[in-house]
Amino acid sequence: MTTTDIYITNFEEVRRRSILVWKGLPEEFYHWKSDKEAESFIEVIRHVLACEHLFHSRILHRGINPGFISPWKDRPLGTLEDELKFAAPFRSDFLTMVKSFSAADLDSVEIVGKYATRKLGDYLLRAAYHESVHAGQFLAHMRTLQINRPNIWD
Repeated sequence: MTTTDIYITNFEEVRRRSILVWKGLPEEFYHWKSDKEAESFIEVIRHVLACEHLFHSRILHRGINPGFISPWKDRPLGTLEDELKFAAPFRSDFLTMVKSFSAADLDSVEIVGKYATRKLGDYLLRAAYHESVHAGQFLAHMRTLQINRPNIWD
């Protein structure tokens, strides 16, 4: 297994588990918010999917891209299946890009951020971590609402 294979496996496992969590949410809770400033469940799903495309753009541009316009901009929120279907080609492009990196790229390419410059490998791990954090957030809110939570530890 190559280094990039390990990154791909991690991205696929994180998304597989996110989808298990997301599918465990009854649709009547899609628009529930923990407070008036928070994102709803469906907005968190959208955020996770859209942020992966943002990470992709930042990697391609080696940092923040001031001209970036999200394909999700002005797109109405849909169901989980709508959101996943819309995100699918962006996800495919992202994983294809990750597969194209060599082990040397992961350690030598730098991504310039607002607060720090990161090596590509570190940046990719942070992208996966971002999604994982939101999966935990989702599960915590489901617990608060006493919604049965799927077992993601298979």
